[in-house]
Amino acid sequence: MIELKNVCKTYASSGQTVEAVKNVTLTINDGDIFGIIGFSGAGKSTFVRCINLLERPTSGQVLIDGKDITRFSAKELRAARKKIGMIFQHFNLMPSRTVLDNVVYALRGSGLTRAQMREKALKLLSLVEIADKADVYPSNLSGGQKQRVAIARALANDPKILLCDEATSALDPQTTKQILALLKKLNADFGITIVLITHEMSAVKEICNRTAVMDHGSVIEEGETFSVFADPQERLTKDFIATTSNLKKIHTLLEDNPAAVPLNESDIVVKLTYTERSVSEPLISAVTQKFGVLLNIVFADVDIVQGAPIGGTVAVISGKREQITEAVKYLIEKNVAVEVIKSGAA
Repeated sequence: MIELKNVCKTYASSGQTVEAVKNVTLTINDGDIFGIIGFSGAGKSTFVRCINLLERPTSGQVLIDGKDITRFSAKELRAARKKIGMIFQHFNLMPSRTVLDNVVYALRGSGLTRAQMREKALKLLSLVEIADKADVYPSNLSGGQKQRVAIARALANDPKILLCDEATSALDPQTTKQILALLKKLNADFGITIVLITHEMSAVKEICNRTAVMDHGSVIEEGETFSVFADPQERLTKDFIATTSNLKKIHTLLEDNPAAVPLNESDIVVKLTYTERSVSEPLISAVTQKFGVLLNIVFADVDIVQGAPIGGTVAVISGKREQITEAVKYLIEKNVAVEVIKSGAA
């Protein structure tokens, strides 16, 4: 559906060249919900605007359905953009128009009569569950309601692609979940390919099947969302994921209050991280029974990504050192990543 080849975007600023997007090559498949994450300033928003040429790449190709839209005439590009909807962090609704008229406005040039445009707009508002606000002005809507209107407007021309630039960043957590659920439903019901630009890890884990990580304009890692979160390869990806995990609290606890986790000489504190989709085997119970050690869980942070549990636990393993060594070896054989954080002998 979307293929970017060696896309670069540079700006001239104060006599210097700024590389906002650096030689990005990426494929987004038909029907994907593709997440692009990274810290602020990573180049995510510039990158997504290169997909529909709101930002024209300095070099490289942008292929939609196999056609390089950077070579399109102005007329061809206008037609292509109608099939690429876009929603923004701050909604971009027209305050002087009602909710209904905001959606109708997007249908200009569609060839529909005024009555047909109103009918279609009302159907779209019903689809996003905001039809009861058709005659209300945007200033009287909540953030979540405004975003629903923005989504209805983006769907007006039956797009194949929906670009979401920080679409939930201005919303509270409950409303964010509702908007993400709506996007997931649109993807499932209509097969719309969705590109989700965000710095919110929870949003990516909630709905994206594939994810790319950006840093300073470059894509440094990409793959299935589960794999990116369960087994990140790049240092920045690991750091980014760690910012949302409670497991990192163990380091602060051990530094500030070592007595909170008392250790015998042979005890160790470990972080156990799931790296496989299936963790149905009761590993902690198995280790306790098989090796005669005790596991005391200090922290746990487990989430569901792509229908599988992901995350891990921090635990104290107590017992004889030989037994602990065998238990750790067993866990590693079961595809559990084991990081020894502290040893009682230390």
